[in-house]
Amino acid sequence: MHAVLFDTAIWPDQIHEDAELLTAVKSQQAQAYQQLETLFEQGQLVESLIHARSDFIDTLLTHCWDFFFPSKAGDLSLIAVGGYGRQELLPHSDIDLLVLGSDDDLTTQQEQLTSFITFLWDCKLDIGHSVRTIDECTTLASSDITIATNLMESRTICGNTELLPTLMTLVTPEKIWPSAEFFKAKWEEQIARHKKFNNTEYNLEPNVKSSPGGLRDIQMIGWIAKRHFNAANMDELVTQGFLSHEEYDIMVHGHSFLLKVRFCLHLITNREEDRLLFEYQRTVAKKLGYKDDNSNRCIEEMMKQYYRWALALTELNDMIMQLFDESILKACVAEEIREINPRFRIRNQYIEVTNDRVFEQSPSALLEIFVIMAQTDGIEGVRATTIRLIRENRHQINDDFRNDARNIQLFNELLRSPRRIASQFKLMKRYGILGKYIPAFGQIIGQTQLDLFHIYTVDAHTIMVLKNMRRFTYEDMREKFPIATQVVRRIEQKELLYLACLFHDIGKGRGGDHSVLGAQDAYQFCRKHGYNYRDSNLVSWLVKYHLYMSHTSQKKDLSDPDVIRKFALKMGDQRHLDFLFALTVADINGTNPALWTSWRASLMRQLYSETKRALRRGLENITDKQELIEEKQAAALQRLNEMNANIPLIELLWSNAGDDYFLRESINDIVWQTDAISKNMSSTTPLVLVRESNDVIFNDATQIFLHTRNNIHTFAVVAAVMEQLHLSIVDARIYSSNSGYTLDTFLVQDADGGPVDLSGGFKEKIQSSLIEYLTCDDDFKTVIKKRTPRQLKFFSIPTYTSMTHNTGKNYSALEVIAADRPGLLACIGDIFVEFDIELINAKIATMGERVEDIFFITNKDGQAIDDEQVCLDIQQAIRERLDAQVAQSS
Repeated sequence: MHAVLFDTAIWPDQIHEDAELLTAVKSQQAQAYQQLETLFEQGQLVESLIHARSDFIDTLLTHCWDFFFPSKAGDLSLIAVGGYGRQELLPHSDIDLLVLGSDDDLTTQQEQLTSFITFLWDCKLDIGHSVRTIDECTTLASSDITIATNLMESRTICGNTELLPTLMTLVTPEKIWPSAEFFKAKWEEQIARHKKFNNTEYNLEPNVKSSPGGLRDIQMIGWIAKRHFNAANMDELVTQGFLSHEEYDIMVHGHSFLLKVRFCLHLITNREEDRLLFEYQRTVAKKLGYKDDNSNRCIEEMMKQYYRWALALTELNDMIMQLFDESILKACVAEEIREINPRFRIRNQYIEVTNDRVFEQSPSALLEIFVIMAQTDGIEGVRATTIRLIRENRHQINDDFRNDARNIQLFNELLRSPRRIASQFKLMKRYGILGKYIPAFGQIIGQTQLDLFHIYTVDAHTIMVLKNMRRFTYEDMREKFPIATQVVRRIEQKELLYLACLFHDIGKGRGGDHSVLGAQDAYQFCRKHGYNYRDSNLVSWLVKYHLYMSHTSQKKDLSDPDVIRKFALKMGDQRHLDFLFALTVADINGTNPALWTSWRASLMRQLYSETKRALRRGLENITDKQELIEEKQAAALQRLNEMNANIPLIELLWSNAGDDYFLRESINDIVWQTDAISKNMSSTTPLVLVRESNDVIFNDATQIFLHTRNNIHTFAVVAAVMEQLHLSIVDARIYSSNSGYTLDTFLVQDADGGPVDLSGGFKEKIQSSLIEYLTCDDDFKTVIKKRTPRQLKFFSIPTYTSMTHNTGKNYSALEVIAADRPGLLACIGDIFVEFDIELINAKIATMGERVEDIFFITNKDGQAIDDEQVCLDIQQAIRERLDAQVAQSS
C-alpha cells in the first residue's frame, strides 16, 4: 500500500466559485508536496511515492472536472497518457492529459474545456494536454510513433469510460504500427538518443532519464514488450524467457536507484530536472544517505554507484533489444551458420556457443571468445543468449583461472592480435570479464574524479587510452598525430604499450600514489604472463612515469638546455622516449579530447624533438650555452646583413639584451624582432608586432611581440587586454635589457585553442589596444567583464601555490593551481606589481576547471626571491585574492 496524499479533511464540502476551488487545490498541493518530501526523507519506497502522487493528481483532477462539468460533460473523457498514464509521476513530472470526445461534444463543451484547462494552469500544474476525437487520435498515432507510444500507457481518469477502450481497439499492432515497424522505429529512436550523449553511460553530468543506461532505456524494453508480447508488466519477460530472475532483479533495483536520484533532483530544484549537474550532486548524495565529510567522497561514491547501475542497465538493454530483434525482425530470416570450433560458431554475423554448457565445461572459453572476435572478420557482436551465459559463468574466473597457463596464453594472444583489440577489451569490461581477470581493474569500474579535467570514469578512460593507442596505427591518424603514428608504427612489441595503457591508472582510488601502485601491479602482471625482466621493467616504468612527460612539457622551460638534459637522463634511451611519448599522447586524448590543443601538441613535439636530439648527441655531450648563443647570433646577423640592416646599431641592441633572449628565441624570431626594433628606434610609442607563429613546433598559436620601456605593469596590462579580446595566453617570455627596455613575446590562442584570425582589422585592434593601455595610467583591470561559466562556479577549489629556487638559477619558480575564471592572469599580474616582481617566463595551462600555471620570476634586481617571508607573503596574497575572486563569481 502506498501513502494517500489527498486530505479529505481539508477539502470543502461545497465549492461554488472558481476562487474557492483554486484555494482548495493549492492548499492540497502544498500539503501533498510537503508530505512527499517528508516520506521520501523517512525512507519510503520511491515507487510507492510516485504512484501516490499519481493517485493524488487523479483525485484532484476529478474534483476539478466535476466542478467544470457538473452534468457529466456529455461524452467527454479525461485520460492520462505517457508517464502519468503508467502512474509514474515524480514531484514535478509533466501531467500529460488527453481530452477525448466526439466532434459535437468537443464543440458544445469548448467553453467549459477552455475554462478547465486555464484553471489547471492557474493551479500551477505542469500539464501537457491535447483535445481530440477518436479519429484524430488514430490518424495522428498512425504517423507519429511518440503519440502511439503514449496511448499504449493511457488510462481513464474520469468522464466517459467507454471512449478509451474504443480508441485502443483502433491503435493495436494489427491496425497501426505492426510490431516489427514499431520495434524498428523505437530502436532507431534509442540509437539517436544515445548518440546525443556520445553513446556513453559515463557523462560527467548524466541525464538520469535519457542518457544510456537511464530510465528511458528501461521504458523502451517495457514498450516493446507491451506492443509485441502484450506484456502488462516487466516480470512477464521472465516467464517468456527474455529475462532471467537475476536480470529482472538487476532491472528492478537499477530502476529504483535511478528513480530515487530523479526524485531528489525534482525536490532540490523545485522543477522537472533530470540532469545530475555538478551543483546538485552533493545534495543528492546527502539525501540518498552517502556520508558527507566536506570532501568530495560522498559525490564520488554516489556517482560510482550511478555509473555501475547505468552500465548494468545498458548491458541488459543491449541484450534484450538483441533478443527482441531476433524474435521480431529476424524471426523469418534464413539463418547462416558458420562453425569455428567445437565451442563456437557464427550465426548471422553474431558469435555464439555451440551449447549452453561450453563455459561450464571449458572456462577458458570466457577469454577465447574475445580472441576469436579479434582475429575473425565479419563478426558484428555476441549473441544475446551467449552474453547471458558469459554473465552466468564469469564467477569461474578465480585465482586458479588466472594462474592457468592456457588462460595466460589466451590473454597474451589477445594483446598481440592485429586488430579490434580495443573493441574486445571494451566488451570484456562490459560483460564483467576484464574486472574479474584483473581484479584491480574491477575496483576502478565507475571510479570518478570530480573535475572537468577527467571527463570519463577511470575504467572508461583506460579503454579510451587503449583505443587511442590503436588509432595511432591507422593511416588516417597520421595528419593529426604525426609523431605518435610514426613512433607506434616502428614499435614491434605493441603489446607492451597496451599493457601500459591498461595499468597506468589502475592504482587510483586506493590511497597513495596511483602511479607507484599501478607500476607494482603492472610488473607482477607482466612477469606472471611470461614477459622477461627487461619488458616487465619497461611497462612498470611507463606506468610509474606516465605523467612525467606531460608535466615537463607544460611546466618546465623547454628552451633551457638543463631541462632537456634532465628529461633525457630520465629517458635513458630512444626506446623509453618513444614508448612514453606514445602513452602520454594517448593518455591526454583519453582524459579529455578538448585538452589535446594544438598548443599542448606543440609542447610535446618540442620536448620529444629536443630530447631525441640530446640522446642522439650523447648525454655526456652537454651543449655549451655560450656556443649556442654565438651560433644563433652569427646566423641571425648574416640574414640581417642580407636585408641591408644597420649592423652596428643591431650589435649595440644585442649587447644590451641578456643571454636568455638568444637561448630561448629562434633565429627567425630574432631576425624579425631585431629588424623591427631597429626601424622603430626613433619612436616613443611601444612597438607591437603580431603574426601567426612561423615556428614548426608552435604553428598553432599567434605571436605577439612587445618592445617597450621596462614597466612592472606590462604583464598585468597584457593579461587584461587579452581577456578583453577573448584571447588566451599560453606562453610568455619576458626579457629586460640593460637599456631600460623590455622584449616580451606572448603566444596566444583564440577561444577554440587555435591561432587567432587576424583578418578584418583584428590584428590592428590587438596592436592599438595594447598600445593604448601600455601608454595610459587608467585602471586596466576594469576591462575584464566576462562571466564565469556555470560549471566553473561549482569547482571553487582552494588556490594552491608553491615557490622553489633551483640551485644555480637566478630566478624563482612560482606554481599556481587555482579554479579557472576570467581575469585570473590580470589579478596575478597586479600582485606582481605590488611586490616589485619581474616576470621572465610563464607557462600557462588550463586543466578543465582549474589552471596550473608556472611563473619564473625575479626581484627588481633580477635575482631569485630568496627571502622566505617575502615568498610566503606573495603566495598568501595570491591565494587570498584568487579565492576571494572565486567566491565573488560563485
